[in-house]
Amino acid sequence: MRKFLVILDDSRECLNAMRFAAMRAANTGGGVQILSVIPPDEFNHWIGVGEVMRAEARERIEAHFNVFAKWMRDKQGVDPELVVREGEPIDEILSQVNEDREIGVIVLGAGTGRKGPGPLVTALSKTAGTLPIPMTIVPGELSKEQLEAIT
Repeated sequence: MRKFLVILDDSRECLNAMRFAAMRAANTGGGVQILSVIPPDEFNHWIGVGEVMRAEARERIEAHFNVFAKWMRDKQGVDPELVVREGEPIDEILSQVNEDREIGVIVLGAGTGRKGPGPLVTALSKTAGTLPIPMTIVPGELSKEQLEAIT
């Protein structure tokens, strides 16, 4: 089964990427894998404090995932899987793509603010020509109706 890999982060545009991935998966018989990457700099503290922070980060990720997963199951009939990795986001995204051969498309949401599309879109766009799979960039300003029309 082909999976759509979507990145879970705290950005507003992440919502449209999640919607797009779920709708495409539902319409094509695919699956959704949600990847969240915990950057290493979040845990550069004493060992005990770092472990507590790591556990809190995972709890926060799982809470966000559960909200998206419920919507995907209830509205799209898609049961997503969650993968949590620790490291540099771009490295971990590429590692996940290389390790899971069922991933067929990376789905990213593009920011609409003055700072540009966002760090993931910017960084992965620079390497798009060498990616082993296609990447879909979903504009952050698309409405639910527009997403439904294109998926």
